[in-house]
Amino acid sequence: MAYQIKFSEKAKKDFKKLDNVIQLRITKYLKKVSETPKAFGKALEDELVGFWSYRVADKYRIVVEIQDDKLIICIVAVGKRETVYDETKKRLK
Repeated sequence: MAYQIKFSEKAKKDFKKLDNVIQLRITKYLKKVSETPKAFGKALEDELVGFWSYRVADKYRIVVEIQDDKLIICIVAVGKRETVYDETKKRLK
């Protein structure tokens, strides 16, 4: 059974700011990972333990929280690798 994809409000705003080509690549990637989300990406550590990161293209990352009990992938942040992790930490405070 496929997981449902949900965006946080801030992640939705991040996503809308991206170029249309990148948005399309991210959308296709999310459809692929919705079947088995832990088979892709990597589990994050330290301050972001409990979250997963997916790489799309070389520059972009999607930070998600996988809720296995509800079959939901909640997107917390989307953006360039240089800033997305710091942005995610700020949102969690």
